[in-house]
Amino acid sequence: MSASSIAPAVPSPAAAPAAAPPRMLVSTNPSTGERLGEVRVWSAEEVRAAVAKARIAQTDWAARSFAERADRLRLVRERLEAETDDLATLIANENGKPRAEAVTAELFPIAYLINYFSARAEGMLSDEPISMPLFGWLNRGSKVTHRPYGVVGVIAPWNFPFAIPMGECVMALLAGNAVVLKPSEFTPFVGEAIGRLFAQSGLPGGLLTVASGDGSTGAALVGAGCDKIVFTGSVPTGRKIGVACAQTLTPCVLELGGKDPMIVCEDADVENAARGAVWGAFCNSGQVCASVERVYVVESVAADFLARVVQKTQALRQGSPLDPDTDVGPMQNRMQMEKVEAQVAAALASGAKALTGGKRSAARPAGLFYEPTVMVNVDHTMGVMKDETFGPVLPVMVVPDENEAVRLANDSPYGLTASVWTRDFGRGEQLARRIHAGTVMINECVWTHAACETPWGGLKESGIGRTHGRHGLMEFVQPIHLHENRWPDQPSYWWYPYSAGVYRMFRGATAALFSAEPSKRLRGAWDALAGFLSRGKISAGSTSTPPAAPARRAP
Repeated sequence: MSASSIAPAVPSPAAAPAAAPPRMLVSTNPSTGERLGEVRVWSAEEVRAAVAKARIAQTDWAARSFAERADRLRLVRERLEAETDDLATLIANENGKPRAEAVTAELFPIAYLINYFSARAEGMLSDEPISMPLFGWLNRGSKVTHRPYGVVGVIAPWNFPFAIPMGECVMALLAGNAVVLKPSEFTPFVGEAIGRLFAQSGLPGGLLTVASGDGSTGAALVGAGCDKIVFTGSVPTGRKIGVACAQTLTPCVLELGGKDPMIVCEDADVENAARGAVWGAFCNSGQVCASVERVYVVESVAADFLARVVQKTQALRQGSPLDPDTDVGPMQNRMQMEKVEAQVAAALASGAKALTGGKRSAARPAGLFYEPTVMVNVDHTMGVMKDETFGPVLPVMVVPDENEAVRLANDSPYGLTASVWTRDFGRGEQLARRIHAGTVMINECVWTHAACETPWGGLKESGIGRTHGRHGLMEFVQPIHLHENRWPDQPSYWWYPYSAGVYRMFRGATAALFSAEPSKRLRGAWDALAGFLSRGKISAGSTSTPPAAPARRAP
């Protein structure tokens, strides 16, 4: 062996490391299984840069008049209207809901929301005078003003990939905030379309940024220094976001789903209740946080109700969301369909019965189609009655009366929406007031998220905070209290120096104003006046404790 063969090799000049290829999200059509395309996943560094850029843009945006901000948002509405057909097709292809449902549940409500808040948000956010009946006579005044948070991070779900984030973005922007939006990884192209709508409407650069990505992108947004986070999604993810926000005391709104009950009373219009149950359970293939997820029907009308529900369910037309005659499209993603399959299988194994459906559609194996399913012989030991299903499954439980229905409706960790079906509106309202939910409807279900005038949000594990309505608008501003002493040359009576007179004045005022005994009120008024007249005399005692009360004089 030669010496050269064992000599250490001379290292060649180090080549620059190859840049790692960007991670990509693949969007798939749930109806056909076809690949729609790819969207690049944003890095944590890019998300932080977007938040920093948004903070700069927000300063100028908040300084503009409300009228100017509203005019800009109206241009977004006009662009939305012009592109309604294309947007409906995009939503149908990527989310799976029928085009008709894309218009009624996603596009029309946002056009209306922009119209409504553009005309009214300024009045809702105007200064609020505070009545001060006690201190007003001292020429004091207070009011509340509303200051935008700054940069709002919005993390959107896949079940309503347009309507939910668009509503939150529009309201945040009208209130003077900037927004960084993270769409769902299952519907990234709808998220990109939202960004284009705003950009093509002339919104200032950096004011609204769409940061596409997966869970890591959402985590990066939560940790990027936003002034508020608005999240719609599952309870486990909502808990993680709540914990992360708590570390920096970042306020958040969390809309986390539900297990929404429907109560069918003995005096209900059974035909209308059955129609409502079928639509409420199967619209968007049951993938609605406010879906009718469990029904409690009073025994005297149960047989009639069930017969009608089964007949209407079997008449539903399931198929391509691009077909104008389709009622129910596919589920959006395979992971969610597998959860539904497991929940139904567990219920059947425990004694439940499927009156119709209960399995994947064999007629459409390429897509994520699960047959609309009606189940009976269910109870609260089963996941289909306790856990959020988020799929086309309607379990129906027969109960002896409405009181038992209310008790079971409240036997849940969720509290988003509920519905009561009755011809007696007074009785219906009494029952509704006993149900633990953020929204309770009488002879209606699901739809009030589209009524932007009304607040949306839940109790218990359904989340914290509100979206929509005046309450939702107020989630995007901080209340600032402004107080005035309108006697600029007059010191307050409670300022230094303390004295026996100050103590006597306020001790007497306490009795005069708040005592339940007339004699004490009269004596207190006298002491208050006497203390007021002698308040300039500084007590010789220690100022760390109240001075001894002077001997009382008869009035």
